[in-house]
Amino acid sequence: MPNGELLLFALESSRALGERIAGTIGQPLSAHEERAFEDGEHKSRPLVNVRGGDVYVIASLHASTEETVNDRLCRLLFFLGALRDAGAARLTAVLPYLCYARKDRKTKDRDPVTTRYVAQMIEAVGVDCVLTIDVHNLAAYQNAFRCRSEHLEAAPLLVPAIVAALPPEQPVVVCSPDAGGFKRAEGFRRRLETRTGRPVELALMEKQRSQGEVTGTRFFGTVDGSTVVIVDDLISTGTTMSRAARASRVEGARAVIAAATHGTFTGKAAEAVADPAIDRFIVTDTIPPFRLPPDLVARKLTIVGTAAFLAEAIGRLHDGGSLEDLMAEN
Repeated sequence: MPNGELLLFALESSRALGERIAGTIGQPLSAHEERAFEDGEHKSRPLVNVRGGDVYVIASLHASTEETVNDRLCRLLFFLGALRDAGAARLTAVLPYLCYARKDRKTKDRDPVTTRYVAQMIEAVGVDCVLTIDVHNLAAYQNAFRCRSEHLEAAPLLVPAIVAALPPEQPVVVCSPDAGGFKRAEGFRRRLETRTGRPVELALMEKQRSQGEVTGTRFFGTVDGSTVVIVDDLISTGTTMSRAARASRVEGARAVIAAATHGTFTGKAAEAVADPAIDRFIVTDTIPPFRLPPDLVARKLTIVGTAAFLAEAIGRLHDGGSLEDLMAEN
């Protein structure tokens, strides 16, 4: 059954994405205030009546040149709490990029499990549902939250962009840069095979990580004479993509495309993006590539919009529709 009036908010840090989502839905963003105080504290509050409403707050939780991840998370938590106190009947946090999702288990003694801690904080301010795109570990995300946790895969958005970048009449191989991403790569392989109407093979690159150092050299699969599409959930420094691309070239790949949902492009990522072993990078707009030189972005990046996809998901959540059907339709 439909819920109360649908109300959309976007924190200032995600306002551009929020306006695109609101424009697709066909209604403006609801007004709110974000105020900073001289001592560094801040407050956020809605400027419209939300009592009884079905409220959605859009906030992509990544760092920017102005704010840290922690700044954004804290502002979001306070605003969500204010909405709950103001009488929102249902409260959904729309988080295209969910921070701290990569630290989902203990890998060393006394390690924090920050995925679970963030989930507990979001639940503590009264959130009923969380919607995100391609978390690092889906099972960990679903287990961390006790409230409703919805998840979208960006593959339906990325695959058309990949197809547009493929050289004509050339064999295609989808490569996972590590064993953990094998299931994701298989999903891309099936979608590409359906979209192109021709066979698409699968390959795997060995990867081991310890204290920030990546090792592993074994490559599994045949890519000679093919276009290799390396897929991952996130590109950070780009080291993983570069390693897999160079290994693919050694194995005889004629072209390499790197595709990922989120591009943080930290550290020396500009060097990885400029690497001639990779012909094209394809990412979504969950994180703007603000750390990369604009000329490099223009030359080597394809950025796929998520607004229409998220707008459709919000509409279906509001009307009680199926997100599984949404994924199947795209």
